[in-house]
Amino acid sequence: MSLGSSSVVVVPLVHELVKENITEIPNRYIRTTSCLDHEYHHSDGASKYDIPVIDVDGGLLSGESVLADSELHKLHSVCQHWGFFQVVNHGISSILIDQLKSEIHNLFQLPLEEKTKIWREAGEMEGFGQKFVVSDEQKLDWSDTFSITAQPIKMRKPQIFAGMPLLLREALEAYSLGLKNLTMILLGKMAEALKMDSDEIEELFNDCTQRMRMNYYPPCPKAKQVIGLSPHSDAAALSIVLQLNQTEGLEIRKDGKWVPVKPIPGALIVNLGDMIEILSNGAYPSIEHRVMVNPTKERLSIATFHSTNPGSEFGPAPCLIDPPHKPALFRRETEKKYYENFFAKTLNGKTTNLDFMRINTENGNRSS
Repeated sequence: MSLGSSSVVVVPLVHELVKENITEIPNRYIRTTSCLDHEYHHSDGASKYDIPVIDVDGGLLSGESVLADSELHKLHSVCQHWGFFQVVNHGISSILIDQLKSEIHNLFQLPLEEKTKIWREAGEMEGFGQKFVVSDEQKLDWSDTFSITAQPIKMRKPQIFAGMPLLLREALEAYSLGLKNLTMILLGKMAEALKMDSDEIEELFNDCTQRMRMNYYPPCPKAKQVIGLSPHSDAAALSIVLQLNQTEGLEIRKDGKWVPVKPIPGALIVNLGDMIEILSNGAYPSIEHRVMVNPTKERLSIATFHSTNPGSEFGPAPCLIDPPHKPALFRRETEKKYYENFFAKTLNGKTTNLDFMRINTENGNRSS
């Protein structure tokens, strides 16, 4: 099923441009200086902007109550003030991660004629091709993507899965299940920290939608004039990113600056999306982020987005609303309509989808 009108404009693969050893970048990729501002400087204090680390098995799930409580308190603080963190001891095997690194790299190296067999059709969200392209005049990101829906199985596109290399399919199957388990652990712990009803989280996410986007950011000779992925916050509840090599590029907006995320080998990067900000009634904000490009090195990653169950309706958790002291900041909406709104627009900072859901607390109406 199509999710909105986005991505009806087909654009070329950046990888094909790079193969031509171009020295001049097509104008559609060139960004204005204002799009590339708020640079981070190490003189700002490196330790102050180190992305926090959460230990899952050795902390949140520890059998020692003091240790588990301490890590839960840390998670609560990180979700309140950062919205981005890395997780270690997460339960995904290093062997599987190495498989994914190899197979996803091979996917983006396929000949163009092979890629066209699993190309995303107009109005659809899966296969090769950029999303959020709604006009021929729109500026483009310096990246290629391959997207699939992994869970629930009934939502998969058979032709896309059948067209993927077998070893990649097998690795993604195992990775998908591992990430769903990790997501339910993290969401459950967030609910505990917020003193939410754990049954509400279980009912909203037990058959959660899980979408994967594999990303390839080719090197660019004029890297300071392009963007790999435009600034945005994720519409999903929880996004989990596995960086497949050590080339930096992911940045988050913190204290008005763009701060680089330096991946820890073997760790996964987790960020809170707009759904969590809505469910937590603003207690856990989603975070704006972007990806920059390296002039000489490629960057590869796989981002996995976890949303509420298909067909669900969601809004601020009832236990977090206490009028008039704690009014609901967001309205309730179906997951379907929420995503139709998100995918119908270009990526443009954080506010678009949250504004769609926000309530004007002065009169109780949806904000315009």
